[in-house]
Amino acid sequence: MSDEDSHSEGLLDLSAFNRLFGAYRERFIRFATGYTGDRTVAEDIVMESFFTSWERRDTLTEATFPPYALTVVRNRCLNHLRAQEVRLRAAANLHSRGMRLLRVRVASLQACDPEELFGAEARRLVEEALDRLPPRTRDVFVRSRVAGESYKQIAAETGTTVKSVEFEISKAMKLLRVVLKDYLPLLAFWLYVD
Repeated sequence: MSDEDSHSEGLLDLSAFNRLFGAYRERFIRFATGYTGDRTVAEDIVMESFFTSWERRDTLTEATFPPYALTVVRNRCLNHLRAQEVRLRAAANLHSRGMRLLRVRVASLQACDPEELFGAEARRLVEEALDRLPPRTRDVFVRSRVAGESYKQIAAETGTTVKSVEFEISKAMKLLRVVLKDYLPLLAFWLYVD
């Protein structure tokens, strides 16, 4: 096709583009709204699509403009829906993880027997777990969780730093979580798990 043929087919100039914009804008918005479910999003998609089409005006004619512009609208709608799908899938995964955690908490609370928490067996389990800790770790842990001393106070009395106290508490909690894993309510109640 020669340049003369393409001019005779009506390469897009501003006047032709404005005419096509007026003729197709609302149709394309309705089309996009049907898929996105949101007129504002559809309007944005159509405007961006017309802008993209205008940038390609040197390759489009009045006849090729509508299918080209609609293809751009379609592709942008697909991109929007795919992005929405990713967001919804991520939200569902978070919700699913949250639901699993909630079920564990409910089951743990249902398994919690207040009489058991105050029983001799419970105290024995906690004491045995504490006895398994290294002496320094046990001392720091008991001062903090049982006696209620602050980290700063423990550090001053033991001649260490607050960071050292935090480390010992963390080490104790890790060991106690392993030893008392089957007694989570007991651990939470007696040791004030963070």
